[in-house]
Amino acid sequence: MSEELQRIAVFQRKEVRKQLHNGEWWFVMNDVIAVLTESENPTQYLRNIRNRDEELSKLFASVDKGVVQIEPPLALPFDTSGGLQKLLAWNTEGIFRLIQSIPSKKAEPFKRWLAKTGYERVQEIENPELAQKRMKATYRAKGYPDDWIERRVRGIAIRDELTDEWQKRGVTERQDFAILTAEISKATFGITPSEYKKLKGIKRENLRDHMNDLELLFTQLGEAATTEIARTDNVRGMSQNKNAAKRGGAVAGTARKQLEKETGQNVVSDNNYLPDNQSKEISK
Repeated sequence: MSEELQRIAVFQRKEVRKQLHNGEWWFVMNDVIAVLTESENPTQYLRNIRNRDEELSKLFASVDKGVVQIEPPLALPFDTSGGLQKLLAWNTEGIFRLIQSIPSKKAEPFKRWLAKTGYERVQEIENPELAQKRMKATYRAKGYPDDWIERRVRGIAIRDELTDEWQKRGVTERQDFAILTAEISKATFGITPSEYKKLKGIKRENLRDHMNDLELLFTQLGEAATTEIARTDNVRGMSQNKNAAKRGGAVAGTARKQLEKETGQNVVSDNNYLPDNQSKEISK
């Protein structure tokens, strides 16, 4: 999945997963409930809310008397520690309505945070450079050096170019994106992204935010090579794209092995780029 489409935002040091859907942010409802209530079982809390707030419960249906009132919550795919899973999410308007049913001292500051998040998205649509500036500023505040930040931002652009190419060539399911990404990673590093996360001891965090310079560089090489091979061979469909992913990853894998031979050091590292207390998921 494109990193531009899915992010983990941070409200008062609590994570709220969000995803771009039809040009607006959709937020995981259980994350919002957990932030506002500190409930250990947000799913049950949501059931209780719906039982006592009949009007809210009605909004979960797509149509009310033939007229759409507020877009209903949607089950959208999110990357989780257990792989790609569908989680119930709602747009900004829906989350504002949900908040009305939750007695919490955090409600008002959360509303302001939510409004700011939506406004920033509007700004970024009008001026895409703002998105990059905000991203760089956030990474810099977390202690990443400028050269790493530039490499990371470039990697995001390469990744987005690759996923756009996959879509043009008949791969549209996000689960298929994950399969192709795993093929590139296996050919580049000898392990899948999920295995890489286990090696580094991370779960929901973005793997690439924990990579060092060389790991990022070889990731970029594998994905850029895959894009070029797909274009040159004019591949179509999942099978041909999978073959291109293996070949693109092999280009980076060969370069990695040659470097390791020259230096006597492994590129793949179990270390996080920043200490654990700094290497939190970037808010966007």
